[in-house]
Amino acid sequence: MSWHGFKKVVSRATTQVMQSAGALEKTVDRDFEEEEKRFRNLEAKVDKLHREAKGYLDAVRAMTLAQQRIAETVDHFYEQGAPLGYAGQQYKLAVQKIDEDAKTELDTNFRVTVLDPLGKLAAVFPEFNETIKRRQKKLLDYDRLRSGVRKLVDKPSEDPSKLPRAESEANQARELYESLNRTLLTEIPKLIDLRVPYLDPSFEALVKSQLRFNEVAFVKLQEIKNSFPPGTDDRNLEGQVATVLQQMRELSICASH
Repeated sequence: MSWHGFKKVVSRATTQVMQSAGALEKTVDRDFEEEEKRFRNLEAKVDKLHREAKGYLDAVRAMTLAQQRIAETVDHFYEQGAPLGYAGQQYKLAVQKIDEDAKTELDTNFRVTVLDPLGKLAAVFPEFNETIKRRQKKLLDYDRLRSGVRKLVDKPSEDPSKLPRAESEANQARELYESLNRTLLTEIPKLIDLRVPYLDPSFEALVKSQLRFNEVAFVKLQEIKNSFPPGTDDRNLEGQVATVLQQMRELSICASH
């Protein structure tokens, strides 16, 4: 940082301290404060949506990998020729296809139609934040210079050129501040108004990608259902599990404890 830049930083910090103490008048712009509040709200929501969308994709990938590990383990339980051995093999093939579909179709489409657009929208916010910071710096400069003008008016200097020079510097600072302020008051509402039409296609793509992935998973798993004995439902399965569990408890090694 140059010496000139360092002096500006110190001057602005001093101005903020004096304003906090009530020793220097602070410009209040309610219109900008309201727009900045709306901007921060949008920024937080887009950031959250981007993170949660990425989290969804990561969760799906974790689920399909877990399914494959389960299928590998289940396949080892059944000896060749066992009644449900074929179903175990089919389940293994099914979850492999589901995982493959997640990596090729869901992952690619989801990134292109959902994550990338959200990432591009999120990338806009740093530019606005930089302009907001510049506006704040120029506002501090203006408030400081305006205060200097008032002091010279209240207590004139022996140098008659000081007041016109101070007024000129204050006017230049005001013009810079007002230019940035106008830009933000114009651009922030435009950005907020564009959020819905921009996100609509991504939301539609989100639903369609989830639908297709779940449809493929349903079809693949439904095919395995034909390998199970007819007439079994959840209640029958619970009864079978309870019966086998009771038989395990009756084993001598379990009964002795």
